[in-house]
Amino acid sequence: MIEPVVTSELVEEHGLSPEEYIYIKTILGREPTYTEVGIFSVMWSAHCS
Repeated sequence: MIEPVVTSELVEEHGLSPEEYIYIKTILGREPTYTEVGIFSVMWSAHCS
């Protein structure tokens, strides 16, 4: 299965701010995959943290 392209709209739909997305890229040292964006959005949500 081909994962969707990570766009700023997709990042926003996952509840991540632009600053958080930049931080994720810094942590990984690369652009995150769609799955990784989903994982970070859940890990950093107020409900799960």
